Amino acid sequence: MDRRKFIETSGAAAGAAMFGGVASGVNPENVNPEQKQSGKAKIKIGLYSITYGGIWYKGDALSFEEMCRRAKEFGFDGVELDNKRPMGNPMDLNQRRREEMRNSLSKYGLEIPCVAANNDFSSPIPEHRECQLLMVRETARLAKDLGAGFVRLFAAWPGVPVHEGIGTYELVRGADFYTFQRQYPFATRLDRYNFVKDCLREAAAMGEESGVVMVLQNHAPLIRGWKDTLDLVREVNSPWLKVCLDLPIFENLDKEYVANAVRTIGGLQVHSHYGGEYFRDRDGIVKPLVLEYYANRQIPDYSHYIALMDEIGYEGYFTFELCHQVLKEDHSIAGIDYVHEQVSLAREFMAKIIGR
Repeated sequence: MDRRKFIETSGAAAGAAMFGGVASGVNPENVNPEQKQSGKAKIKIGLYSITYGGIWYKGDALSFEEMCRRAKEFGFDGVELDNKRPMGNPMDLNQRRREEMRNSLSKYGLEIPCVAANNDFSSPIPEHRECQLLMVRETARLAKDLGAGFVRLFAAWPGVPVHEGIGTYELVRGADFYTFQRQYPFATRLDRYNFVKDCLREAAAMGEESGVVMVLQNHAPLIRGWKDTLDLVREVNSPWLKVCLDLPIFENLDKEYVANAVRTIGGLQVHSHYGGEYFRDRDGIVKPLVLEYYANRQIPDYSHYIALMDEIGYEGYFTFELCHQVLKEDHSIAGIDYVHEQVSLAREFMAKIIGR
């Protein structure tokens, strides 16, 4: 079972729509030219459905409709859909169900900027990669049907096993946090990098077919940092493949390093994530906790990051995700009420930074 270790960031105790972004069918060349843009960023705050998927806390997953209601209640602008069961697997969603989901978004005045694909393109087995591409194609079609402009891709996502009803990364983490590397050690990192690149080319073509832009996240294991992410996107060289930076998983959170990443990627970045857990200090200020997966146990400097995003003219979403086990002080699994609290605090935290 995962053990979340955190340190308080002050002396206080931790407290226990119209579819925006990129519309379906948009010309991606008009979304993000690879250059610095001008003007004040118009950032929106999203909620990622994995937060309420029923695997990080003690309790059931929410329905899509209930998640939308919660997102509206807490003040989010939109929701990002995970393409996994029980909420967002394309195999389970016929046209009537997709219409019901659109109606839920409309009812609560929410946008859906992105659908996540949870793919792994790194296997040396062709049939594995082909199955992954098939799911990405179906995810792109789902994104189009729901009005989302982006499909978020991984290079090599190993998945989240569920052990005794709770999700854990421990069962897929080896020395290299890399499932296929352990299964097929004959495949070099360069082999896997090229498998991923070839699949990204096909995925970009699928995005063009459905009128949605694929966005590659800077997520381990094959990707070792933002430079790998940018290299893959540039080498594929398609207007239908862009970048999603996730600040909390940066391999280095020093300001100069982050600034170099944001400025170098520039307008190729069209989507972004934030995460973590939060508490309210004695003065009523919402602050983040230090989580063990942060580089050097360093809290991401979101104010600095948002300023950089404003500098490059970013006008997309920051989507909050709670994607780890949530534990009480006695290391038992917390319930869904704790998740509600965290979602509310996370939205308040980001809203203050962007000036809401």
